[in-house]
Parts: sequence; C-alpha cells; structure tokens
Amino acid sequence: MHTMNSTERNKESKEMEERTYKVMGGSGALNITVGVVSLVVGVASGVLLLISGAKLLAGRSKIIF
Repeated sequence: MHTMNSTERNKESKEMEERTYKVMGGSGALNITVGVVSLVVGVASGVLLLISGAKLLAGRSKIIF
C-alpha cells in the first residue's frame, strides 16, 4: 500500500485544482460562444420571417381567383 506524505498530497491537489479551473474556463467560453451564435441566428431568422411575411401581405392584393 502506497502512502503519500502531505507534500505529495498538496502537489496532487493543486494539479487537480488547476485542471478543474482549465476545464471550467473552457466550458464557460464555449457556453458564451454558443449563446452568442444562437442569439445571432435567432435574430437573423426573426428578421427574415418578418420580411417574408410583409412581402406575402403586400402581394395579397395582386392575387386573382
């Protein structure tokens, strides 16, 4: 059975903390990026829907049955 002294435990603990902070930082950056992209896509699709709806309403009077 291997036992660690306190210095080895502290070093391992610090390495785990650093790894955790790196993962959290990457995850946070990815979340912000995905949020911005989805916001831009949502606004763009909303604008396109408004434009196409306005064109349909404007062309409604030109339809003859």
